[in-house]
Amino acid sequence: MTRCRLAMFDFDGTLADSVGWLIGALAAVSGRYGLEPFDPDTLDELRGLDTGAIMARLGLPLWKVPALAREMRRRMHEDIDSIALFAGVPALLNDLHAAGVGIAIVTSNSEENVRRVLGNELAARIDAFECGVSIFGKKPKLAAAMKRCGSTPTESIYIGDELRDADAAAALGIDFLGVGWGVATPEALQRRTGSMPCADLHALRAALLGR
Repeated sequence: MTRCRLAMFDFDGTLADSVGWLIGALAAVSGRYGLEPFDPDTLDELRGLDTGAIMARLGLPLWKVPALAREMRRRMHEDIDSIALFAGVPALLNDLHAAGVGIAIVTSNSEENVRRVLGNELAARIDAFECGVSIFGKKPKLAAAMKRCGSTPTESIYIGDELRDADAAAALGIDFLGVGWGVATPEALQRRTGSMPCADLHALRAALLGR
């Protein structure tokens, strides 16, 4: 892969090992938001669906999404010490920075939560934070991150673990690099993008830095 000028990352399930926490928190609040009973045994089925299909499967109408997102961010804020970065992420971010590659975080999570998980040293490596839930999805946030960093779609790449990440990148003509350890299954990401996602951090490092 050609060396990019700006590497934009999703956070939960991509850099942070938080998917297990998110599943547990969603199960805990499902009754409050009138969702279908959340059965962890159906997780593999849900991981193969896009965001709209997951919402339909859980019985989550669009108008409830902002309130649910706020609840999940609040709960994560309270449990933030239990969320950690995947092993190898700090070294990858430091090496990207040392190589002169810009770094942005584009996520539905809050900037405060992201900064706390990263820690002060790594947070200082990030050139742009575009955080929070938007009814317009991640496309405007990706555009804002590129503008802030002075990059263009052909100079940028987005790394994420969900089908909506791939869709947002495609809508802007940005190269997308999927990771197979997050929300969507590797097979679902391959069907959506035509390429197998990175199987581990070593593969991600090789794709971004050539080593």
